[in-house]
Amino acid sequence: MIRRLALTLLALLALAAPATAQKAQDWSKTVTLAPNGAFVLGNPKAPTRLVEYMSYTCPHCGHFQAEAGEGLKAQWIRRGLVALEYRNFVRDAFDLSAALLARCGGAAKFLGNHEALFANQEAWFKQAESLDPAATQGQERVAALTIIGDKTGLFALLAKRGLTPAAQRACIADKAVMDTVLKLTAGAQEIKDFTGTPFFIVNGKPLADVHDWAGLQPLLPALPR
Repeated sequence: MIRRLALTLLALLALAAPATAQKAQDWSKTVTLAPNGAFVLGNPKAPTRLVEYMSYTCPHCGHFQAEAGEGLKAQWIRRGLVALEYRNFVRDAFDLSAALLARCGGAAKFLGNHEALFANQEAWFKQAESLDPAATQGQERVAALTIIGDKTGLFALLAKRGLTPAAQRACIADKAVMDTVLKLTAGAQEIKDFTGTPFFIVNGKPLADVHDWAGLQPLLPALPR
């Protein structure tokens, strides 16, 4: 009888164990909107807040994304150790078009849009460089940005992500979103040590001399063994 009760208890404990074990949350797909309008990837309450000022027409930003993006996301952000806040620093009309389209679809679409723009940066930027300046001269801002979106292949690129031409044109024309992007840009210009993109801030401290993954990685929290 006692042996039977002991076996029954062991069986119940074995069934209960999986229910009590909690799997660590994966934060690498969590995107939220910060009060300043920037998108944040990861645990909003992460102990380390990393801010990246970036430009979609900046080749160094593209290199950083290619070199660091997946590792940063898989190791630090996934574990909830670091939250990455993306802030725009708009350099030109091409960059502004890309920034507006990156935000098209809100938080649910942002990360994929952002990664697609950098992954295809060389291709669409080549088309941007070959665009005849006369195509946008004399156009009001939204019309000029729409032409850029069409002629550089940005519209075609994001159409592959399920964004219709009408939706993309509406994003280009969204004044509130444009104001947000331009305010983020203006914020960079208020930082004394801002020297261009990519530019990083860790827990409120600007890193004036750090512009790549090799310089940034040692400043991130140690990974658990």
